[in-house]
Amino acid sequence: MPRKRTPVPVAATPDPEAPVVLSVSGLQKSFGHTVAVSGIDLEVRAGSFFGIVGPNGAGKTTTLSMVTGLLRPDAGSVTVNGIDVWGSPMSAKRVIGVLPDRLRLFDRLTGAQLLYYSGVLRGLDDVTVRQRSADLATAFGLEDALNRLVADYSAGMTKKIALACAMIHSPRLLVLDEPFESVDPVSAVNVTEILQKYVASGGTVVLSSHGMDLIQRVCDHVAIIVQGAVLASGTIDEVRGEKTLEERFIELAGGRKVAEGMEWLHSFSD
Repeated sequence: MPRKRTPVPVAATPDPEAPVVLSVSGLQKSFGHTVAVSGIDLEVRAGSFFGIVGPNGAGKTTTLSMVTGLLRPDAGSVTVNGIDVWGSPMSAKRVIGVLPDRLRLFDRLTGAQLLYYSGVLRGLDDVTVRQRSADLATAFGLEDALNRLVADYSAGMTKKIALACAMIHSPRLLVLDEPFESVDPVSAVNVTEILQKYVASGGTVVLSSHGMDLIQRVCDHVAIIVQGAVLASGTIDEVRGEKTLEERFIELAGGRKVAEGMEWLHSFSD
């Protein structure tokens, strides 16, 4: 008999007077002579599902790495729940859950061990960690994988256990870099439901994704980053206007590229 789904709360636009959970001001980062991020400003309020989109190399991952205290900016400031990420990094990181790009896990641990140590390091007691680990394993469909080494997980399973670790301490802010990459469609639906319920209960999600349809469906706000700068930011409707979000993104990112001069591709070698 198919599992009965719990109705997902409908995501509403967050209260414009809700407290600011994430404030980014004048954020800059260069690598040598390459400017990766050029003066980014963002404001994300409590209860928001905030999407960040941009072409490859636009500066999304660099921005999120600086927001979460993983990469020191050259200039600018970041506060989370009123706490300066770089002035009081330990305090700030207590209220953040992070799923980074190109994540590195302690993959010689089992899934259960990874969840356990993630919770304990966040200050949770033994009973709470074990209960939350069981809840997260069920929610993410990982019950049968908890006693296996993370090194033996598929890419999608690795992504899910990493997301579970990011959520185990019930943070006020989740920052997720490409959370649905390598995740199968069924699991993606389950993960989306979990995140929607989290936001409906007052949590805040900031995620990057190349899936414009996903961003348009689940996010209430979006920022489009191109060449290290925010070119558009606001509610989904404000940013897309009369177009789809994908059309607006393509317009801001420089338009479609017409493939020319590859006639050889149409004359087959056999």
